[in-house]
Amino acid sequence: MSWVEMVAFFRELPYFKYLLDITHKVNVMQVEDKQKLRKMIWGVFEDNDLLRTSKSCFGRIPDFEGAYMAALRLRNTLEWQNSETVFSSPDSSLKDVRENVLLDGKVLVMATPKLKNGYILLDPVKVSGNEKKASTIEGAFKLGEMIINFPRIDLVVEGSLGVDLEGNRLGKGRGFADQEIAFLSREEIIGGKTPLCSPVHPMQIVDHVPTEEHDERINMVVTPEMVIRMDKITLKY
Repeated sequence: MSWVEMVAFFRELPYFKYLLDITHKVNVMQVEDKQKLRKMIWGVFEDNDLLRTSKSCFGRIPDFEGAYMAALRLRNTLEWQNSETVFSSPDSSLKDVRENVLLDGKVLVMATPKLKNGYILLDPVKVSGNEKKASTIEGAFKLGEMIINFPRIDLVVEGSLGVDLEGNRLGKGRGFADQEIAFLSREEIIGGKTPLCSPVHPMQIVDHVPTEEHDERINMVVTPEMVIRMDKITLKY
């Protein structure tokens, strides 16, 4: 983001107030117990009709209203434009992200649910015309191939239940995202400067996410309204 954009942002005081507001709407979530925080966030979604599906989000990463717009905002970032291979967790909230990866001619690497079957690679050339189907879990199994040799990954996109502005993320409690990021890092498939992004609804941004030693951090959050990097905020596409 250029200095001009930074100046424009700080002149837009309503937006700055908006960011402060969304991180304090759920400030009751300043708890040290992760499971209590999870239940609170799930309750916020259930009680306020913030899901784009009729399924309950308890025990899941919420498939939130606005996920399509968050995917579009991510699609217009430099991080996206500079990437050739994108990694995604299999969460339903990231279906639009995965479809956009393939539509834009990028290679998609997707974790399988619970990592039971490892990782799947989807070649945009091979799935051309079937991008929507290939972005689903069922379609990825049918149209993709199990990975033997990993390509270098330029952008990691993980689903989250909650995030804070220090780069801490909260999953649904089984540690799969942490395992995925740790594996990619350990195998040098990603590096220290690789963007690690999580698209979320604004109500998933909390004051503080309790952390443990094994927790992996992210460095980029995307909402339907803005891009939040851990050192700057962008309101424009």
